[in-house]
Amino acid sequence: MKRYRFQVLALGALVALAVALVAVTAGGAGTSSSASPNAAAGASGNVAVISEASGADQASFQAVLARFQQRNPNIKVKYTSAGRQLSTILSTAIQGGNPPDVALLPQPGLMRDLVARKALKPITFLRGTIAANWAAGWLQLGTVNGKLYGLYYKGANKSTIWYNVKAFKAAGVSPPKTFPQLLKVADTLKASGTPAFSIGGADGWTLTDLFENIYLRQAGGAKYDRLANHRIKWTDPSVKAALRTMGQILQSDNIAGGTQGGVQTDFATSVTQAFAAEPKAAMVIEADFVAGVITGSTKAKPRTDFNVFNFPSISGSPPSVVGGGDAVVMLKDNPGARALIRYLATAEAAEIWAKRGGYSSPNKRVRPTAYSDPITRSTATGLARAKTFRFDLSDLQPAAFGGTVGQGLFKLFQDFLKNPSNVDGIAGKMEAAAAKAYKK
Repeated sequence: MKRYRFQVLALGALVALAVALVAVTAGGAGTSSSASPNAAAGASGNVAVISEASGADQASFQAVLARFQQRNPNIKVKYTSAGRQLSTILSTAIQGGNPPDVALLPQPGLMRDLVARKALKPITFLRGTIAANWAAGWLQLGTVNGKLYGLYYKGANKSTIWYNVKAFKAAGVSPPKTFPQLLKVADTLKASGTPAFSIGGADGWTLTDLFENIYLRQAGGAKYDRLANHRIKWTDPSVKAALRTMGQILQSDNIAGGTQGGVQTDFATSVTQAFAAEPKAAMVIEADFVAGVITGSTKAKPRTDFNVFNFPSISGSPPSVVGGGDAVVMLKDNPGARALIRYLATAEAAEIWAKRGGYSSPNKRVRPTAYSDPITRSTATGLARAKTFRFDLSDLQPAAFGGTVGQGLFKLFQDFLKNPSNVDGIAGKMEAAAAKAYKK
């Protein structure tokens, strides 16, 4: 469930969680991996599930799991939240010989890594369902070496900027449509006494998301694809140009608490402090799941207190969407795991979460009316109908470079937030880290 608030776990806590996960999975369904695809109808036993989801996100996912258990009373689901330590905890469990039955992965790069380690089981029994109800791009994202491994249960429109309606009105500004207009709005807000942006830099992925939106609009889809596959270097002039543009946002007086405050603020706090009764900033540049945090943690109301606009055009760039998603994968092939994955492929499983907010589904059978409010409906529709769509670039990288806490892009963008003038230095470090990751 990319990506929500988490607590940074000490090494001892990670080990404890991994051990607990092993204990849970050791008592799994115990059915043979040769079970037929249709055996799910009579499935029973325990199914261990792990994902990043915590907080409001976890509550919504567990509501989905609760409905699954109502429909399958002989299957007991045990959910573990790994926060942003998912790749570490999964690796530990796999090495210990007892991975969970099912996991939700926010990074295609991690899925490819696990396939290479022979840790995932194909879910080819769902190919027809996905082909019929998902756009072709999602089927391709879930496929590695010609086999289907991932069902994209959750999507995210990451090209949205959420704003405090009252702060905008007090400053006399309107949602901008171009990047220069965004900078002008930021200056006006600052002059009115409210910093423009609330940055959740303690979670480095928020910074990669900002870069990706800038890069897609500034460099275009073709270069985005080349950078995503490391066919151009992170020292390329297009990368440095995007970093300079990003630096215009990351000016200390633009940010609640300054750059140091931004580095210390996690994603959830970055949202709540922008939409509290006494806001510390006016905008949050993040995905459609911001809405779920606002409604779950503040008293702010849609349109009256908060609203959203699309990430603005840069130098006349056409509308485009950077998106993310969580792929359901199977680490143990048994009827219980298959039954759960089949259920997550239904419109019902998506609509349970859609009604709770902070969620977009790539499943075309989900009714627009299932979304909790007009704002969410518009962002979800924007994801589904985007003419130019690219998956989150950092999620396409090898996990060590694109999706691991404290290293790679997460760490380097945090360093950039501390010193946004150091474009050449950061670009060089990014290229060194990428080259190392791609050699493995």
